[in-house]
Amino acid sequence: MIELRLIREHYHDVEARLRTRDSSIDLSEILRLDEQRRELISQVEQLKAERNQGSQEVGRRKRDGEDCDALMDTLSELSGRVSELDDVLRETQTRIDELLALLPNVPHASVPTGKKEDYVVLKTVGEKPERPFPIKHHLELAEAKGILDFPRAALIAGAKFPMYVGDAARLEMALIQFMFFRHANRGYVPVLPPFLANSKSFYVSSQLPKFADDIYRCERDDLYLNPTAESLLVNLHQDEILEASELPKQYVAYTPCFRREAGSYGEEERGLIRVHQFNKVEMFKFTTPETSYEELDRVIADAEDILQALGMHYRVVLLTTQDMAQQASKTIDLEVYLPGQGRYYEVSSCSNCEAFQARRGNIRYRPGVNEKPQFVHTLNGSGLATSRLMAAILENNQQEDGTVRIPEILQSIVGAETL
Repeated sequence: MIELRLIREHYHDVEARLRTRDSSIDLSEILRLDEQRRELISQVEQLKAERNQGSQEVGRRKRDGEDCDALMDTLSELSGRVSELDDVLRETQTRIDELLALLPNVPHASVPTGKKEDYVVLKTVGEKPERPFPIKHHLELAEAKGILDFPRAALIAGAKFPMYVGDAARLEMALIQFMFFRHANRGYVPVLPPFLANSKSFYVSSQLPKFADDIYRCERDDLYLNPTAESLLVNLHQDEILEASELPKQYVAYTPCFRREAGSYGEEERGLIRVHQFNKVEMFKFTTPETSYEELDRVIADAEDILQALGMHYRVVLLTTQDMAQQASKTIDLEVYLPGQGRYYEVSSCSNCEAFQARRGNIRYRPGVNEKPQFVHTLNGSGLATSRLMAAILENNQQEDGTVRIPEILQSIVGAETL
């Protein structure tokens, strides 16, 4: 969450920047409650000082044999007043925390202001594929080959759940294995985390409380299904103080991801484009504030490396203030081109959340010996999500004879050159 001191000291600037994300944001209630909180603290401290002084006077009078009944009655009243104010103070702090938890992160100065469609293309890599034959949509191609079976998946779980069969299942597992080990061999510590997390973990990652309706919940156990491994990895060092020499700490995880993705979708989101369950390899870093944007560049480069190794045409896009996740201060997306639809789709989203999540999770580091701990910066990046990547391989690599060329780097894992 945003530091309260930042709002107090830079109220107008912070509010103006947050309104580029949501024009309805109003920080006046938080500021009012903060002033009330500080006044309550002052009152409580003053009353406690009077109570302490009175207690000392009671002790003196008792030692000297003097009457102290009236003074003790006064002290009892003071204690009652302190208790009442403490209750009000706790309620005020709780309300401040609730309001802060709903606010998005302050966007970095380099993030363009605007709506989703106002994104900035930073670069384009490779050329769009040209074929002397009509390029089929990945769903049409996969269903004809019997390697994607949405109808049977619907019998098992419901609509918008995919099921990979035969060669598609082999290719899916090859993608996961390739990406996971590619990042692990680059220095990311491999992790296979639980696929469920508790409410505190989802609060730290920023899914809760604002986006509770977007995630699957196991009510009996108060556990949530993972929507992205970022939600799990950010909690690896919850309530810890790391040493500066340990940073950056970087992890890579494989998990299935589950998202409600409520709503109806058009032709452009058929097949694997928007589903309730998909696989993803996720990169995550804990860094110092001074190095976090350098590390973001490295995360982006590591995600790009996967696309380049697979021979994909893609573009790098800087998201606008209104298109970022709540916790992000800056986000760069990698989008692959799907020729069967003539459009780009995001397969990796790389973000610097600065201290937003670390403050929620109390994740700090000590800059030096005897120095005061500071909050780390947290970064995440898809490395990559497989569902749209599978669609991209099917559409970009299809041949005139109906086969699909498997990317060369995956052929030894799949055990074939074509689907």
